[in-house]
Amino acid sequence: MKNQFTNLRIEFHILQSFPVTCLNRDDVGAPKTAIVGGVQRARVSSQAWKRPIRMAMQELGITHGTRTKLISKLVTEACLKKGATVEQAITCGDKIEGIFIKKKEEKKAKKGKDSAVDVEGDDTSLEASADKTDTLLFLSPNEVAIIAQACADNGFDPDKVITQKDAKKQAKELADLIGKVNEAIDAVDIALFGRMVAQAADLNIDGATTFSHAISTHKVSNEVEFFTAMDDVDPTPGSAHMGSLEFNSATYYRYVSLDLGQLNQTLAGHSLPEAVEAFTKALFVAVPTARQATQSGASPWAFAKIFVRKGQGLQVPFETPVKAEAGGGFIKNSIDAMSTYLAKQEKLHGSLFGKQAEYTYSQDADLTVDDLIAALKQHSTADVAENIHA
Repeated sequence: MKNQFTNLRIEFHILQSFPVTCLNRDDVGAPKTAIVGGVQRARVSSQAWKRPIRMAMQELGITHGTRTKLISKLVTEACLKKGATVEQAITCGDKIEGIFIKKKEEKKAKKGKDSAVDVEGDDTSLEASADKTDTLLFLSPNEVAIIAQACADNGFDPDKVITQKDAKKQAKELADLIGKVNEAIDAVDIALFGRMVAQAADLNIDGATTFSHAISTHKVSNEVEFFTAMDDVDPTPGSAHMGSLEFNSATYYRYVSLDLGQLNQTLAGHSLPEAVEAFTKALFVAVPTARQATQSGASPWAFAKIFVRKGQGLQVPFETPVKAEAGGGFIKNSIDAMSTYLAKQEKLHGSLFGKQAEYTYSQDADLTVDDLIAALKQHSTADVAENIHA
């Protein structure tokens, strides 16, 4: 099938200011930072923003996948709905889970030649063991349903579904069972963010989105909050607990690219405009969840440039830190720096970056976020794509 969206992408350049926050912590609980242009900048990793976006998309009602170590529980519940007994369902679930996720006890057992390991759980419980490796598998509802149906067709005997003994051959057998990913994937978030399955490369999916780490457009130094807590019962004067937390405040530059061609390929041409709508809404509302109870960060986009391109991507490095304008604040000078850089690069390299459309959010009150979403959805329809190729 011809993919009329090949090499067509929507590119988001977002400026977003947050007051006192710690949006993304490092291993010692301090806000993450990076050295850019020779000075320290505030940083929020791409992963810290991806998960809130996935969660926001789920709230918007998209068909979504489940990323978990507890694969057995997913398959068990699906088999129960197909009419399996609890024992049959758990046996099927454990068989599928064992292909991808080995329990720690199993790994230890391999060190001794005569080691015997009981990997069976309580046959009346649907609770899965927490003693897993780090492996997470991202499965769509349709893929889980295909596995459960195969079990049902074989009398819920998992050895008739997965017949191979070698782990790699088992993974290949399951991948063949699920079928082509662009026919089995109905989960929009898997199509957007991708999936890697080391044991079965046929299940790998290239994500349609590219995220940079968000960095502050200006120099940032972390600060320290000292706090105390009082005991409601103990009458002894003074603090019952003392501690400190690091925080910062910053204007962040966020770069996100959405490859419409890849998204269309993975979804097999289904619901592309709806996926674009859900992703853009989630991108707008999602905020990393770290310390939201004590240092809430709920600021919307302050400014954004959105391009539709057929060609190479273009990211703003903000290599020179922005200075605060007279009277304070970094937004205005950040807007000027970003807009100037993008305009210059378009002029220098326009033929390589293939701009099809450009939208500016926040400066024109007549362009609401709903108007922006409606416009971007139009670029993900077949009619518009055909006009681009014409």
